[in-house]
Amino acid sequence: MNRFWGKVIKPIFLKEQPKVIVEIGAFRGENTVKILRYCRRNHAKLHVIDPLPQFNVRQMKRCGKQHFTLIRALSLKALPRIPNPDVLLIDGDHNWYTVYHELKCVERSAKKTGKFPIVMLHDTEWPYGRRDSYYLPETIPPPYRKPYAKKGIVLGKSRLVNTGGLNYQFNNALYENGEKNGVLTAIEDFLKETSFPITFHRVASHNGLGILVHKDELKDRWIQEVLKKSRL
Repeated sequence: MNRFWGKVIKPIFLKEQPKVIVEIGAFRGENTVKILRYCRRNHAKLHVIDPLPQFNVRQMKRCGKQHFTLIRALSLKALPRIPNPDVLLIDGDHNWYTVYHELKCVERSAKKTGKFPIVMLHDTEWPYGRRDSYYLPETIPPPYRKPYAKKGIVLGKSRLVNTGGLNYQFNNALYENGEKNGVLTAIEDFLKETSFPITFHRVASHNGLGILVHKDELKDRWIQEVLKKSRL
């Protein structure tokens, strides 16, 4: 997600001026620091959801304590605790079950205000657009958990490879494609069901970025211009 900050995320923030921001999956905090810088300058609040953050929490709080909250919990448990976010950046557990239900949580909150927030999701393209990955497989209900292994992924091959490949250290679904498999599939399934009018924008580079926006012709046109200028 960090690679999209300068050309996509920051321009959207400056235009929309969100006051309540949620980041799911901060990892080492590269993007978190940049969001906090925005929050300090624009009197906004950042809620980071990450059960195992890989950054120095005390140092992050020193960057902007009054603007920063860390929730050490799984996203599906933490999201209901944050009312009415303006923007969410989702880069957590890259599997159908988690992403689909994260969006359902956002939808339930949005029904109270009548407006769906801007949602940005990482890994909408290969390798996890159509393939599940599980940080903690035991947290995914068995009916939604694909057969998986710690083996690598190769572009153009559905089945995991026995040696080498991308992300061989992670719990990857054995096969690509199929029902309820992958981040992009979760987004598409959600969009088929939601009652909100939502426009879906896609960036193909850097493993993909998906942007969900409450349908508005002017906003949609402006975001398309941002994406064109980004040349990503």
